[in-house]
Amino acid sequence: MKTGIIVVILAGLCLGLSGCGYNRIQSSDEQIKADWAEILNQYQRRADLVPNLVNVVKGYAAHEKEILTQVAEARAKVGSIQATPELINNQEAFSKFVAAQKELSSSLGRLLAVAENYPQLKADGIFRDLQAQLEGTENRIAVARNRYIEAVKEYNITVRSFPVNLTAKVFGCSVKPSFSVENEKDLAKPPSIEFK
Repeated sequence: MKTGIIVVILAGLCLGLSGCGYNRIQSSDEQIKADWAEILNQYQRRADLVPNLVNVVKGYAAHEKEILTQVAEARAKVGSIQATPELINNQEAFSKFVAAQKELSSSLGRLLAVAENYPQLKADGIFRDLQAQLEGTENRIAVARNRYIEAVKEYNITVRSFPVNLTAKVFGCSVKPSFSVENEKDLAKPPSIEFK
């Protein structure tokens, strides 16, 4: 009789654990790590393209030193941040990483705008190839970020939903940060267009 009770209790525990959501949390967490690794991969690809692009522009636009310096500094800032899978568990480090990437994007935008002033540069085959690679990389970054955002959404829903949230609390699993827009109110304003 004692053995029967023990078997029933063990069977009940096994059934209870199978529905606790632990495996789903782990699976979601691994998906987030994989998606984050893809974002880092694309950011690294962009960072590798930047010196080549700067060198090509430098040959044509030597007096645009300020823009070239800003791009180099932004790339250095991005390179100084240790981008590890653990970064997504640290909100402050994650925010610094995102800010550094935005600064690099902004400076690259200014660099490409400067290139518009140099018809010979725009006609240069190497510049066009690098620009196309950079545009493709920016698209890949956007796709990778969207996948990451979706994976974080699924994970956060899982760890906040009952009864899995109980398991998440026991194992110290909390919500993960996602990419967001800094100036959300500014996006609601229509852009101003000026003809000169």
